[in-house]
Amino acid sequence: MNDNQDALLQVRDLRVEFPGRQGRVQAVRGVGFDVHSGESLAIVGESGSGKSVTARSVLRLVRDPGRITSGSIRYQGREVLDMSRAELARLRGGEIGMVFQDPLSSLNPVMTIGDQVAEAVRAHGHDRRRARARAAELLDLVGVPDPARRLADYPHQFSGGMRQRVMIAIALAGDPSLIIADEPTTALDVTVQAQILEVFARLNKELGTAVAVITHNLGLVARLCDRALVMYAGQIVEEAPVAALHDAPRHPYAWSLLKSVPRLTGGADRLEAIPGRPPDLRHPSGGCSFAPRCVFAEDRCHAAAPPLTERDPGHRAACWVTDDGLRLTAADRSQAHAQPAAPTPQRDEPVAPAPQRDEPAAPAPPSQRGGPGADVLVLSNVHKSYPVRRSSGLGRRTKGEIRAVRGVSLRLAAGETLGLVGESGCGKSTLTRILLGLEKPDSGSVHVWDHDLTATGSRGLTELRRQVQLVLQDPYASLNPRHTVGRLVAEPLHIHGLAGPGQAERRVAELLELVGLDSDMTARLPRDFSGGQRQRIALARALAVGPSVLVLDEPVSALDVSLQAQIVNLLLDLKDRLGIAYLLVAHDIAVVRQMSDRIAVMYLGQIMEEGPADEVCSRPLHPYTAALLSAVPEPDPAVERRRSRVPLSGEVPSPLSPPSGCPFHTRCAVRAGREICSTERPVAREVAPGRWSACHFSEETE
Repeated sequence: MNDNQDALLQVRDLRVEFPGRQGRVQAVRGVGFDVHSGESLAIVGESGSGKSVTARSVLRLVRDPGRITSGSIRYQGREVLDMSRAELARLRGGEIGMVFQDPLSSLNPVMTIGDQVAEAVRAHGHDRRRARARAAELLDLVGVPDPARRLADYPHQFSGGMRQRVMIAIALAGDPSLIIADEPTTALDVTVQAQILEVFARLNKELGTAVAVITHNLGLVARLCDRALVMYAGQIVEEAPVAALHDAPRHPYAWSLLKSVPRLTGGADRLEAIPGRPPDLRHPSGGCSFAPRCVFAEDRCHAAAPPLTERDPGHRAACWVTDDGLRLTAADRSQAHAQPAAPTPQRDEPVAPAPQRDEPAAPAPPSQRGGPGADVLVLSNVHKSYPVRRSSGLGRRTKGEIRAVRGVSLRLAAGETLGLVGESGCGKSTLTRILLGLEKPDSGSVHVWDHDLTATGSRGLTELRRQVQLVLQDPYASLNPRHTVGRLVAEPLHIHGLAGPGQAERRVAELLELVGLDSDMTARLPRDFSGGQRQRIALARALAVGPSVLVLDEPVSALDVSLQAQIVNLLLDLKDRLGIAYLLVAHDIAVVRQMSDRIAVMYLGQIMEEGPADEVCSRPLHPYTAALLSAVPEPDPAVERRRSRVPLSGEVPSPLSPPSGCPFHTRCAVRAGREICSTERPVAREVAPGRWSACHFSEETE
């Protein structure tokens, strides 16, 4: 890399290590890059690639026992590694602001928002009165409504998106020239993600603040950033303008990441997942770190590490095969060097189920009445409310009720996937608890095959619950860390009396193979597995009892892009093989479109639109659906430039006091003051064959 004296931040040959009992983890290995005033830079890669450690190193915030062993970090010409504590205190916040991933854990729950923002302002030289006024200005700058009043609120009174805005306001307290944001939109709804991206874009364009974003969301990169660094195994493997990286990547890892991302605009039935796992950084190889997973690898890739060289102005890559002019395309992959020269890595994260059987490993549901296409799950006019009470001198009295689910009707056929999308607080979780038999609806019915779940006794309920199983978002939290994998997968077999001791062991082995794991892993604990493997274990346990329906609650949102693609492909393969039905609950609409046959869009406890997945995503009938789709960033910068934005202001109203008329009319961009929207609640109607919409003007929206 050439020295650029005009760069705001210069990082050269940065190396960071974490000592451990089993050896030193070389988390960052010779990283170098520049950040210029007013630009937006993305640092992308899988978990463990070193991107967050690199960002923390800039402010010397690497957690013990990690340490920076060598390199240089210069900010506006000053060496950060030589700064005193006082100089670092002025640098942190005063010149470089940091926005961390989880705002709830970063904010003090017993201090008001105003005090926390004002504290950051005072740390940079303002008096108490000026700090309070400046805090209100900063909250207004990042888009917090009515900032002067909300200074007195506490973090728990803010939504996730609003808490993230507060974190950005704190980062801006010292008027920094550079903001580093570490996964700033992870776990946020797509609409909130879009709002946070707008905040960063406005800061970048209007104030000239440089923004460096650490993320694995390639859609975010395409929408927000000018330039991207791709990191793998502690090293930069490619650096390029975002458009060039998308159109002509020069490193197979960057190419593979882009191929594994689901898109709203459609694509292949299966995602192109990256096989294998990242290397162990306690023992990095002497060759290219990505070579064991690379479909383009040659002998020399395993023998020596390629240097990071410039291919075009501003475009660098570390790859032997593209250095010789190879273009990374599917056609080239099918040529002579399409297979890795080295032995295939051990099957830690296979792309598809391993066994080659004609019959499914899971037992067939005993109560199944029909074949493919028969309704396995039917919800009819389901309502669910929760009373809100408060204490009084004469006892407890009802204050109101939260109307979580309001007249929902849905059908799910055998072998079908229904995607359920909507913002947090729309009622998705309540609805899933009802169909799992964990909550009783106030009215309406839930039928599993021809049995009414809401009118079944405890013994019958146990059998019906066998038909509907749940896979949660975080597999590590849902697996007992003290139980072996064999015990975890066998537990539902014992509960339902489906296998004796000898049979259970055999069934566990079959189930692990079904989800693409080795059957000899039964004695290991959950901590011994990666995130993708733990999700496979959770799937094996859910499939053990032969369910008719799997409720998938954000099954891939906690996984990296490459692992996400593997689990999506596995779920699609299992559905084809077993004929099982999925109810997919997620906020990532691109993943929902990739997996689903139909999509239902939920808002404030109601279904606003329902129809075939491709049609809903390409031609939405409800303004809320259009706004959700508009908020989803696509990984293609050219698509992002062409897309029109459907504004979605404000937040979801409280279900304690929902708006009259159409529940969405307070945020709708197309109602244009039409009285009927605020006075009359629209009824869902079939606007076109298979297309349902609860909007007075669905034809106009179309």
